[in-house]
Amino acid sequence: MVHPYAVAGFLVAVLPLIATPGASLALLIQHVTDSGRGQAPPVILGTVTGLYIHAALAAAGLSALVMHSSVAFTAVKLIGAVYLIGLGLWTWRSATPNAAPAPGPVRRRPPKGSDSVFTQALLANVLNPKAAAIYLTLVPQFIAPRQPFGTQILTLATAHALLIALWLTVWTFLILRASHALRRPRFKRTAAKVTSAVLIALGIRGAVT
Repeated sequence: MVHPYAVAGFLVAVLPLIATPGASLALLIQHVTDSGRGQAPPVILGTVTGLYIHAALAAAGLSALVMHSSVAFTAVKLIGAVYLIGLGLWTWRSATPNAAPAPGPVRRRPPKGSDSVFTQALLANVLNPKAAAIYLTLVPQFIAPRQPFGTQILTLATAHALLIALWLTVWTFLILRASHALRRPRFKRTAAKVTSAVLIALGIRGAVT
């Protein structure tokens, strides 16, 4: 069992990492802006599932193997970078109209399938080696060596998941508060292009760092 002070300390340590804009927030803004609040749960669930995967890998020692093998670490980093850049390019292309819209009332684009959005958020988290590094460098600082290792990691991962879910939920409400702007096609295109630029930048940073 993890001491409550250890959980609190871990959350304080990980909060700046959560608050730093990343792929999960970029995907949340893009999908909620494009298709409404119904796209927020799959983004949040995909991100949370990715955290639990990293926690499970850390508990099993698999992430340690990747982090201590320069070849394996570089491979994972490059795969994640390529995915983010590709997702960013696809988002930019989808935000660029091929033809002038026909006159008439503006209609909201049909929402994408939740499975697709969930998979995007999941892969964006799982293919991020920096997320794995949290469970290999930060988590051990808050674990008691004489207590069950897996239970402690699960507890910290659950606290981490709840905090990031809360953070993304707050962002969802902030985005929805601007509902008058969300109805404008120009705003949607701008938001999508900003999202794509963030994803591409994250991918390039992951590839060169």
